Amino acid sequence: MRFHFDPRKSRQLRKNPKRGIGFEEAQEVFTRPYYLDRRSDLPEQFRAIGWVGTTLYAVIFEVREDEEGEYYHLVTLWKATREEQRLYEEHA
Repeated sequence: MRFHFDPRKSRQLRKNPKRGIGFEEAQEVFTRPYYLDRRSDLPEQFRAIGWVGTTLYAVIFEVREDEEGEYYHLVTLWKATREEQRLYEEHA
């Protein structure tokens, strides 16, 4: 699985106390069981809810393609809300 993201945005997310991590760490969500749903149609975006360390996060991403094949473009992230925690507990 390949990932792409804006490094500048990743640094901004890491500095934000409501986020606490950047996209580099957020990739861990995809290495464990996670909950997945579609967030929007245009552009087609998905939400993955899963663990990074001991904290549950929601990551918004798009599936894109280049000459090497598909990759996940990470758009944004945040610590999971109570509703997202419930979704994860019920479905992951």
